[in-house]
Amino acid sequence: MPQQAIADVGLIGLAVMGENLALNIADHGYKVAVYNRTTEVMKKFIARENPPGGLVGCESLKEFVAAIKKPRKIIILVKAGAAVDAVVKQLIETGIDKDDIVVDCGNSLWTDTIRREKEYADKCRFFGSGVSGGELGARFGPSMMPGGHPDSWQHLKPIWEAVAAKVDAATGKPLEDYAPGKPVIGGVPCTAYIGPNGAGHYVKMVHNGIEYIDMQLICEAYFLMSHLLRMPANEIGEVFTQWNTGELDSYLIQITADILKQPDPKHEGKFFVDYVLDTAGQKGTGKWTSTSALDLGIPANAIAEAVFARCLSALKEERVVASKQLKGPRVVAYRGKKDDLIAAIRDALYCSKICAYAQGFQLMREAQKEYNWKLHFAEIASIWRGGCIIRARFLQKITDAYTRNPDLVNLMLDPYFNEQIQQAQENWRKVVVVAAEKGAAAPAFMSALAYYDGYRSARLPANLLQAQRDYFGAHTYERTDAPRGKFFHLDWPEKNRPQIDIIPGSGGGH
Repeated sequence: MPQQAIADVGLIGLAVMGENLALNIADHGYKVAVYNRTTEVMKKFIARENPPGGLVGCESLKEFVAAIKKPRKIIILVKAGAAVDAVVKQLIETGIDKDDIVVDCGNSLWTDTIRREKEYADKCRFFGSGVSGGELGARFGPSMMPGGHPDSWQHLKPIWEAVAAKVDAATGKPLEDYAPGKPVIGGVPCTAYIGPNGAGHYVKMVHNGIEYIDMQLICEAYFLMSHLLRMPANEIGEVFTQWNTGELDSYLIQITADILKQPDPKHEGKFFVDYVLDTAGQKGTGKWTSTSALDLGIPANAIAEAVFARCLSALKEERVVASKQLKGPRVVAYRGKKDDLIAAIRDALYCSKICAYAQGFQLMREAQKEYNWKLHFAEIASIWRGGCIIRARFLQKITDAYTRNPDLVNLMLDPYFNEQIQQAQENWRKVVVVAAEKGAAAPAFMSALAYYDGYRSARLPANLLQAQRDYFGAHTYERTDAPRGKFFHLDWPEKNRPQIDIIPGSGGGH
């Protein structure tokens, strides 16, 4: 075991993500001290792996802390929540210094990161960094979203830029060389300083919320081809392969094509996806995104719909019973031209995707006001071009949009995306209509279209809603012939009003 400080960085938590990130860092010439609560896990890891940069196995936190050069850079990859605080407190008790940087690379709630930075300020320099890309990304190049004190970032920056995924500077296309010990040479690293305190974890959370809706939209496209056109899984997989050569080119489209073509290991001539139970789990980040949108008053309804779609899928037993009692259209199969509907589904997917990303960036735009951050949206889009789960050709267009106009209010107002929607919205509407007529659930497509139509409406029925609130609760209203911010109350006829005591403006949530 180490007797002196020989490691450049330390990492705590040797589950798959922790192991792979440690190996990635070591591949780039850094010596990494590693510690796990279960010592045997650490020993097996060290015995199994011996990268060029070197791993330093530590059986105790005392040995771990002593092995790292000052100012220490310590990465934590443990379960979000209480476990993070427990590890930080143990490190403090073990004797880390005030200038040591403790980096939480898990999927922590951004408000916890804000709290921790303040709570541990006199003991260490707490820092939060989102990491996306799954196991493969952690091993060979993730997208990394660091947030914390800018001075701490200067210490971490060389490591983060070395281990992050790389994209071509001109095209934004990921540069990939998935070979241990052979880091990708050149390219632009998929990491950049996001902002202070919880900014990095907030942006990672929004990434995950977008991931939820991205996946749901793809699943709905698959479902419509399967349900309405009766296409077998492998044929739908070929459609996704074709889509992956155009604007929809992305990691999620690529893996969807692979999944749909996968034969089932137990049933010859059948496909794997047809034997997977139609229930979906979730870890909470999509719900956090939706909750934040509600708290900030941002209409991220498509992202929330993707969360609810998973919740509905979990009610498997109830749905089976309901399917025998709740009737829909008699004729479900689509009678029109197959290729025309496939093309329409492709357009609906792309338009809905634009809306989903517009909601995510609109949410970040509002959050920066709430938390006094200055987010650079072109940079955020650019670091999502490689390494992360939502990496896609599409993100280069978003990078370009915010480069042209850093103050862009909504992604749909960018000339490129506006034109794309105008060209494809007829097909988008066709798909939503067909799905509704045939009784095929497509909640994300429908929700995204409702968002688009609502956002482009100069007048919505909220005028009646405001009148209703003023009628029953004296909540007041604004008038079209008066300046914004000036409120009125109408003395409604007493005989038509409920007999309750009302304090004007106090109606509490109606």
